[in-house]
Amino acid sequence: MSVAAPARTGRAAALGAGLLVLGAALLALGAAIGSTGIESLAAVRQDPVAWQIVRDIRLPRSVGAWIAGALLGLAGAVAQGLFRNPLADPYLLGSGSGASLGVALALLVAGRSPAAALAGDWWVQLGITGAAFVGAVGAVLLTLVLARGAQHTLRLLLGGVIVGVVLGAAKDVATLAAPDMLQSMQGFTLGSTAFLGWQAVALMAAVLAGCLAAARWLAPVLDGLALGEATAASLGLALPWLRAALVAVLALATGTAVAHAGLVAFVGLAAPHLVRPLVRVRHGALLGLSALMGATLLLAADLLARGLIAPQELPVGVLTALLGGGYLLWLMHRRNAEAAR
Repeated sequence: MSVAAPARTGRAAALGAGLLVLGAALLALGAAIGSTGIESLAAVRQDPVAWQIVRDIRLPRSVGAWIAGALLGLAGAVAQGLFRNPLADPYLLGSGSGASLGVALALLVAGRSPAAALAGDWWVQLGITGAAFVGAVGAVLLTLVLARGAQHTLRLLLGGVIVGVVLGAAKDVATLAAPDMLQSMQGFTLGSTAFLGWQAVALMAAVLAGCLAAARWLAPVLDGLALGEATAASLGLALPWLRAALVAVLALATGTAVAHAGLVAFVGLAAPHLVRPLVRVRHGALLGLSALMGATLLLAADLLARGLIAPQELPVGVLTALLGGGYLLWLMHRRNAEAAR
């Protein structure tokens, strides 16, 4: 073991602990933020109605935003490692559009709005999550078929764009078939954590735990792929089956996040990018740290969306798109400046 390895491990542990502490602070802040601003939780405990609002609305919303961000951060790290492309995000292969189409079709069949479905019984939420997963997997497989595999990055990107546009249009057609659901579905598609309750949080947490365990088990595959296709094959890795397992993890994490929080942009792309300059670790640690970073990013964005124009709210997906787009523009400018030196 090199001398630098313990130092990297220590930095990774410190970053993980820092993100957990920051996440806990943001959760407490999320529970205290109401329509009138920041409230004292100690004072709220004295009012049964106010405490019920905190317990049944603010807390599940904040915890759900944290978990949805963790799912997107994990999916982004898996996508970037699987396709060896630092610009890959959970929606690269059309999985976001496929998941939203699955949600729209499930809601159309059930005859419910997103708010009613996510506040309903657990089996309804499980059905919506399953539909989102099937849609995400179908979109990824269709993109891989169009691109003839994952070897050619340009073909893969073009295939993902085509599949995303087509499935997005199909989702719009499905939504137009139920005009009374159009407005609520549009708000959901823009990204919102306002519909989250404790049942949704429990389901998302179970999926996150399963995806983290599977991704950690498959992390050596991503390490092997980082060395090149031929090197990974020479290590004895059964790449076709292991790639399929990674695609399943990517689709399940993305589909679950989209099913409960809508299309939230840039969190999955930005989370691994923010982790890599801070610590250089293998994928086993990178996946967990990216999940924690994504959780922190989405929860912070949700708090901003709730407070910027209070008592009204911005769709959190719109806010993450603005902030994430600005971050990417700054990143491109910095890299161009470094290349010009």
